Amino acid sequence: MAIEQVKTYFRAQGMEARIREFDVSSATVELAAKALHCEPCRIAKTLSFMVNGQPVLIVAAGDAKIDNAKYKAQFSTKAKMLSPEEAQTLVGHAVGGVCPFAVHDGVRIYLDVSLRRFETVFPACGSSNSAIELTIPELERHSSFIAWVDVCKGWNDPQPAIEQSAES
Repeated sequence: MAIEQVKTYFRAQGMEARIREFDVSSATVELAAKALHCEPCRIAKTLSFMVNGQPVLIVAAGDAKIDNAKYKAQFSTKAKMLSPEEAQTLVGHAVGGVCPFAVHDGVRIYLDVSLRRFETVFPACGSSNSAIELTIPELERHSSFIAWVDVCKGWNDPQPAIEQSAES
């Protein structure tokens, strides 16, 4: 089971006790935020893609969405998410628990800049009912990431101005 591999990894780092397992699902951003009692944007979701025949993970803030133009500029190809079966086989984690820890060899990991605005974030730990709170430097250290990328949208969009009524 993938969570056991993640636990083994964090045990070697002296951090296994920080992994939280829930009696409820944390398989989506919304469910994870509810289980953790935090804002959905602080969930570090891990998205899985295929780039030139190689699995790629992008860890992004919970409120971020892939921007196809930015993605294509970064990776020189269209965004093609892995199917649930491909994620399990190629990455080593099932959808709902995909994380950047204890993945199969050859998986390339990138962190999206949408995460940098937080002191700590909550990535999954290999199952659909787990998470760990990490600082951004800890996420960098334990994810074995290749680079920071800017491939998301939605998280830094300005809020629409509230229109004043004509009567005010």
